Amino acid sequence: QVQLVEFGGGLVQPGGSLRLSCAASGRGLEHYTIGWFRQAPGKEREGISCINNYDGKIYYADSVKGRFTISRNNAKNTTILQMDSLKPEDTAVYYCAANVECTAKPIYWTNPDISWGQGTQVTVSS
Repeated sequence: QVQLVEFGGGLVQPGGSLRLSCAASGRGLEHYTIGWFRQAPGKEREGISCINNYDGKIYYADSVKGRFTISRNNAKNTTILQMDSLKPEDTAVYYCAANVECTAKPIYWTNPDISWGQGTQVTVSS
C-alpha cells in the first residue's frame, strides 16, 4: 500500500498561483498512476488531472486545461500540481490519489482501489 499527504494549499487572490505537492510513503510512487481531484462544497468530487506511470501520458479536465500542470518525480516519491491563473471557482479541497484509471475522460478515473491523500484546502478569493 501507499500513503499520500498533500501540501501547499492556502488562500490566494484570483489570477494567482499555488503549487501543490503530494508525498508518498510505503510502496513507491513509481508503481502507481497518479491523479489530482478536487471537491467543492455541494459538488461532486471531480478529477482534474492524471499522469500514467507506464507511459507518462497526461490528461486534464477541460476546466483546468491550460492553467494547471501535473508532473511527477518518482525518485522523490512526489507528484506536483502547479496551478496558475486561479479563479474563484477553483476553490475546493484538493486530493491526490494513487492507482487511478487515467484516461481522456475524468469521470472514469475513480475506482474502489484508489489510495487517497487527506486533502488540502485551496481558496481563491479577493
